Amino acid sequence: MKDMTIPRPGDTLADAIRQHLKFSLGKSSDVATLTDWRMALSLAVRDRIVDPWFASTRAAYDKQGKRVYYLSMEFLIGRLLEDATVNLGLMDEVTEFFQSRGLDARKVMQDEPDAALGNGGLGRLAACFLESMSTVGCPAYGYGIRYEHGLFRQSFDRGRQMEGPEDWLTEAHAWEYERTEAQYRIGFGGQVKQLGDRTVWQPAETVLARAYDTPMIGWQGRWANTLRLWSARPETVFDLGRFNAGDYYGAAEPENLARTISRVLYPDDTTEDGKRLRLKQEFFFTAASLRDILRRFDSEYDDLKLLPEKVAIQLNDTHPAIAGPELVRLLVDEKGMAFEDAVTVAQGCLGYTNHTLLPEALERWSVKLMTDLLPRHMQIIEMIDAMHKNAHPDRKVEMIGGGDVQMGPIAFFMAHKVNGVSALHTELMKETVFAELNRLHPNRIVNETNGITPRRWVLGANPRLSRLVTDAIGDGWVDDLERLQEIEPLADDSSFRDAYDAAKRANKADLAAYLGQRGLSVDPDAMFDVQIKRIHEYKRQHLNILQTIALWQEMKDAPQGNWLPQVKIFAGKAAPGYVFAKEIIHLINAVAEVINADPDTSHLLKVAYPANYNVSLAERLIPAAEVSQQISTAGKEASGTGNMKFALNGALTIGTLDGANVEIRELVGAENFFLFGMTAPEVVARREVAEHAKKAIAADPRLKRAMDAIEAGIFGERFPSIIENLMGHDYFCVTSDFSDYWRASRELEVAYRDRAEWTRMAILNTARSGWFSSDRTIRGYMADIWGAEALTI
Repeated sequence: MKDMTIPRPGDTLADAIRQHLKFSLGKSSDVATLTDWRMALSLAVRDRIVDPWFASTRAAYDKQGKRVYYLSMEFLIGRLLEDATVNLGLMDEVTEFFQSRGLDARKVMQDEPDAALGNGGLGRLAACFLESMSTVGCPAYGYGIRYEHGLFRQSFDRGRQMEGPEDWLTEAHAWEYERTEAQYRIGFGGQVKQLGDRTVWQPAETVLARAYDTPMIGWQGRWANTLRLWSARPETVFDLGRFNAGDYYGAAEPENLARTISRVLYPDDTTEDGKRLRLKQEFFFTAASLRDILRRFDSEYDDLKLLPEKVAIQLNDTHPAIAGPELVRLLVDEKGMAFEDAVTVAQGCLGYTNHTLLPEALERWSVKLMTDLLPRHMQIIEMIDAMHKNAHPDRKVEMIGGGDVQMGPIAFFMAHKVNGVSALHTELMKETVFAELNRLHPNRIVNETNGITPRRWVLGANPRLSRLVTDAIGDGWVDDLERLQEIEPLADDSSFRDAYDAAKRANKADLAAYLGQRGLSVDPDAMFDVQIKRIHEYKRQHLNILQTIALWQEMKDAPQGNWLPQVKIFAGKAAPGYVFAKEIIHLINAVAEVINADPDTSHLLKVAYPANYNVSLAERLIPAAEVSQQISTAGKEASGTGNMKFALNGALTIGTLDGANVEIRELVGAENFFLFGMTAPEVVARREVAEHAKKAIAADPRLKRAMDAIEAGIFGERFPSIIENLMGHDYFCVTSDFSDYWRASRELEVAYRDRAEWTRMAILNTARSGWFSSDRTIRGYMADIWGAEALTI
């Protein structure tokens, strides 16, 4: 008799789902909920990942290939079920199985909560990179923190952002394996002592970092890597003595203090306690990851000087920049290596990806905090700084200055390669934030323009477009995205244009239904204009809403005019401590409330702001978008990846020459991109003009009228902080770019009215965006930075 308790790889997927429902979940099909079916499906799909996962691990050991370790505070992986199902080619089986039971497979998959492991582009990029590393067969681990509550769950109260805890781990997480045997003691504070010729750090506080592994399967299941996330645990779980003495809350204090480290992504660091927790988080996961890396290396090799030949460690932004000093500490204090040799070995392993041109975004910690929390590391940083100073006596940059430890220069010096994430960003890095370090180390900065995985962002998120493309040119584009160029001639084929337009229209109808369920009725035949990203002054959501107010005012003046109906869609979160960004959200929602209720114009213009932007919401919005708003102040956006997702899915960009917009425009064609705004040098020059904002407002009656409406309280409140900012220094040049933004927006509307031509332009955006595959980006890292080779089985 067949053993029905253990799903076997040879079983059909249907058999495995039924067995997991019964034996893993203890449910029968007649009482199973949607969540039960989703969990059974997840476990059945996970079973099919395990063999290639094990085989990939064995191949990495057998071939002794160089491994890549990607350290990131964020991995915004979203839902894994659909991703794995698509990559394993199981979607048809899954759809057929649930159809036979009267269930919608997509609804089953959408029951999965998003993994709350990130915030924005940094985390989405890391997730794409993990999937692409598996697809191209690069042996790799991702390392991060297993946040219990993520960033926060966003809701709105009278238009204001409210923050609540994410609850994604309140139910079982089907994809992870807890590794109780893989845990490391991580210390904080204490003293540094000299014992003979050895320096010993004796921490005052310790926690345990416990590993949770998630297999990350690549396209067609050819290779699987691991995302290893660390959870903080106490060494002493429960103080029975305090409990028996009646101190019930105090008895649980060790566990509560330890778990605080892995509870929340980016705790508010406007307080000293918040800063302390942030630094503890960063050291916690970095230190645990480095210990894990060295343990794996030691199991294979005896000579630590081989480390750079076998290990590549990539720092995703400055959050894990403490890796340089910590790796040196491990090599010197625990492995007995000479300091200079340890620095050389560490540099050979480490690469650093910079994501910002904002000096204030390059992390810094007070010397006092660093000395208090990581006293041995403070000593090592001082030694590294002195070493750099001795090698370059004329240097002007310091790793320690103004009472702060500067993590950007530390990350730069301790890496053998430092990369930007778009061509423009990389050149600006050399001229701005790292100008002096680039002078001292002229060959260290390289460019690796960001990319996105087509499996998640087209094949999974936009199945209608995927089917259309595959029917036309086959499915080779899925792992060779530049083959999308083969559809370019079809942009002039009326039947293909009609099919492409119909796919977009159906996606818009789906989004309209979604918004309708949330209380906002929109016309799917209106133009869908979308800006979704983290809320920040330099991303200029307030420029977009100002233009929306001005457009509404003109529509209200002549509601019978020949206006183009449109839906303006915003989404994104503001950091809890970023007061101005939260006021921008409040303004957008206040404007939406007035415009959406206006009987004169509501059939022409709607404003939507769905709450709690995450990967799953992006997967709804991007396939339906027709206009992509990429309007950051030139010189401030490092790259962007949302801009790539929109272009690939056939949304036309209105944007500035900033970040990867520059490369998008070059590839899709200037005639298929709506450009506006000052260049980065012009922005710098504009700031030098006395009262430039007041002059811009005075020169544009539409802008002045829109601002007057805000100040007059038309939208419920007067938003004085926003008005004062725009009329004052206006550092991000919102007012100076408004007039040109208005011009480009109206030109875009004219183009949209010619449906055949607009669709042709959209097809060309899709056809010419293949270069923005994260597979291409990963191959670039492998060749230029990591020195790693593909080991696809």
